[in-house]
Amino acid sequence: MKILVAMSGGIDSSVVAHLLKEQGHDIVGVRFTLWSDPLAPPLAQLLPSKCCDAQSAMRSRTVAESLDIPFHVVDLKEDFKRIVVDHFLDEYKHGRTPNPCVVCNRQIKFGKLLELADQYGCDMLATGHYARVVQEKIADGTSRFLLLEATDKEKDQSYYLHGLTQRQLQRIQFPLGAMQKDAVYSLAKRFGIPFDNETYRESQDLCFFPEKSPHAFLKRHLKETLQPGDIVQRDGNVIGRHEGLPLYTIGQRRGLHIGGLKIPLEVIAKDTKHNRLIVEEKDRAQSMHCNVTDLTWISWQPEEDCERTFECRTRSLSPKRKGIFVFKNGKGTFRYSEPAPLQSPGQYLVLYSREELIGGGVIE
Repeated sequence: MKILVAMSGGIDSSVVAHLLKEQGHDIVGVRFTLWSDPLAPPLAQLLPSKCCDAQSAMRSRTVAESLDIPFHVVDLKEDFKRIVVDHFLDEYKHGRTPNPCVVCNRQIKFGKLLELADQYGCDMLATGHYARVVQEKIADGTSRFLLLEATDKEKDQSYYLHGLTQRQLQRIQFPLGAMQKDAVYSLAKRFGIPFDNETYRESQDLCFFPEKSPHAFLKRHLKETLQPGDIVQRDGNVIGRHEGLPLYTIGQRRGLHIGGLKIPLEVIAKDTKHNRLIVEEKDRAQSMHCNVTDLTWISWQPEEDCERTFECRTRSLSPKRKGIFVFKNGKGTFRYSEPAPLQSPGQYLVLYSREELIGGGVIE
């Protein structure tokens, strides 16, 4: 079988390329060049946590050469800036907290990769994501493709992939989905993939700016919209000053710079009308429900206006929470079985039935 392998230069995708080659498949490697912040300070670019650095680029090419496979570098800087980065900035500008990784996986990584698979004559696409795809026969004789969590729950990335469609899933392989991370490292050593145990760091955080948090990036690109204002408690008592509402997110506890108070605080709301950031004592503000919109479904869709028991996640590796979900016309409500932390508008609520991902939507 001819398989296109997305090769970021990380350990995971490099192991995937070696595994599939060892199994006798005809492999084609591809790596994307994505947009990175040109306004970032040069020293910040030295952070080793990003997947688009020079070291990763060199590793992907070295692995491709060692396997003697075709290797393509595709420039997607303009598409990535337009689809992912501009959306990210616009959401923050309007007081929301987006998850660009979901958008990127749906429209950039898997959207463009499957187009390239067709262009290079490949039957399938393989990546180093930690998730599983299972084909299931149904009563009418046809098949559907289920998206499942990875076996290694600490590395599971299925949350970010809930926007994939049946048409995409039927051509995607996740060879590492049933493996533990330790086994992947062992394979990397056996295959002779170049990396240093002491200095190697997995890619993490968002890839288009070098810092660990988006705070500095937002300051650089939204500086004209950042208006300082009051930080207040629920009763209106002013206890500090914020630097601009887009720099904060619901549930944030660090970086509030409020002195003189011994109790830990968290952000519970943004009052955009009066430019106020509202805070409350940590864990005091909780919710019994969460509203979502723009729902998408993976392999099957529950009946509308019918209450159904699911579990949900509102962050990639956050604990699952049980509750009842009901929806109609692309909008739904998840009612928690127990009080839950407040959630950030713009993030995603993803529904699970045991290990299977059912679908998800954007938190309102």
